Order: sequence, then structure tokens, then C-alpha cells
Amino acid sequence: MYFTTTISVALVLFLVGLECLVLLSAHELMRQVKENVVLSIVMKEDNTADEVERTKRMLSAAPYCLDYRFISQEEALQEHIANLGEDPSAFLGYNPLTDAFEIRLQALYAHSDSIKKIETRLLNLPYVDKVVYQKDVVKVLDNNLNEISLILLAVALALLVIALVLISNTIQLQVYSKRFLINTMRLVGATPWVIKWPFIGRNIRVGIEAGLLALLMLAATYYYCQSRLGIVLFPLIWQNVAFITATVLLTGMLITFIASLVATNRYIRMKINKMYEI
Repeated sequence: MYFTTTISVALVLFLVGLECLVLLSAHELMRQVKENVVLSIVMKEDNTADEVERTKRMLSAAPYCLDYRFISQEEALQEHIANLGEDPSAFLGYNPLTDAFEIRLQALYAHSDSIKKIETRLLNLPYVDKVVYQKDVVKVLDNNLNEISLILLAVALALLVIALVLISNTIQLQVYSKRFLINTMRLVGATPWVIKWPFIGRNIRVGIEAGLLALLMLAATYYYCQSRLGIVLFPLIWQNVAFITATVLLTGMLITFIASLVATNRYIRMKINKMYEI
């Protein structure tokens, strides 16, 4: 019974861990998508080298800037020729393009409201002519990512409820098999907490051991996806590892504690005749 309960709880906690894997992977994917949002800062024609250096220092210190690339007037002309196959300076007699910056935003700032504030702040600079970005793409990105986040959250909550019910039922079946022992302890004068603690302590230990087993299964799953299938789920940094470890272990301990407490309370209050009927 102890072995069966541990394996059953471990499989359910593995499901909980998979929820964490999916949520962290989705969060990482959304972060990467948002960090590909690019703003182009077009400088005025009469800007100076000092203004370019001032802009570089400002972007380096700006919290919204992930990184930036300075495109000089000459580089812009070469890129234009490479992309379109024509040289505007050949028939105009001068280079009509100006210096520019391309900046990638931090994921936290890559949504419509923040970008509008950043755009307003940049346009207030006297040497900035205009700020260009794909407004329609940013708007669609905001809507789609919000919908995806809500769907994933709803699925995660549904799976968590299923996990809670499965673990609770497993623990209750384990306590059910000891219902006559509980009645015997009650008849010899044991207090309710004296009866409860052996079951609670044993099942908390089951929760811990099952959680560790589930974590080993999750580690094997992560390794298989990354090394065999070439799928990088999320960065293996200590924050992500700590989040999954804490979630799995605390879920196992908390649910087994509550289920043990509820099940033992039920049989402590139950009359002996009723125990034969269930």
C-alpha cells in the first residue's frame, strides 16, 4: 500500500510538474517574441556626432532598451542599395538617408502602452526626427499573447484541480484501509491528534518521496526533449529549477497533509457499524 500510494502520488505530481514546464516554456517563448519588437529612431539631417554619442549613452542606461544598433548615414545607404538594388545618391547627387538607431525592447516594455510612452519621450529630443515601428504588429501581438496566457492559465488550473482530486482520493483510500485500526485506537482512549499524527506524518513523507520521484521524472523528460528531440523548453537557471522544485514538493506535502487530516477526521467520528457499511 505504501509503495502503491507513493507511485500514484508521484505520477500526479509529475503532471503538476509538467504544468510548470509548459507555463515556463510558454513564458520564455513570449519573452523571446516580445524582445524581437524593434523601434527605429531616425535622426534629423543636421545631427552632430555629440548628439549621436548622447543618444548612445541614453539608450545604454534606458531600462526599456535590451540592446541597440547604430546605423550611420553611409551604412543606411549601403543597406538600401543591397535591399532595393538602386543608389538614390546617384541621381539625387547626395545621400538622402540619415543616421538611425534600431533598438530592441525589454519584454516588460514590449506592449502598446509602453511603446507609445517611449515614442513620446524620444520624439521630445530635439535631434530625433521620427520613431518608426510596426504598430499593427504590436497590437496583434498584445491581443494574441494575452489570449494565449489566459488559455494556458485556465488549462493549468483545471489540471491542478484534477491533480488535487486524484491525490486526495489516493490518500483517502490508504486511510480507508486502516479505518478499523483507527476505531481500535479510539476505543482504547487515544486522543484524536494521537490517532491523526501517524497517518499525517506517514503521508507527508509519501508526498516528499513522491515529489522527489516526480522531479527525477521531470529531469529525464527535460533531458530527453533537449538532447534527443532538440527542443529547448526554457533556460535551466536556478530560478526556474527552484520554482518547479518548490511547486512539486509543496504541492505533494500540502495535499497529502490535508487529505490525511480530512480522512482521519472522518473515520474518528464514524461509528463502528457505519464502517462495515462503506
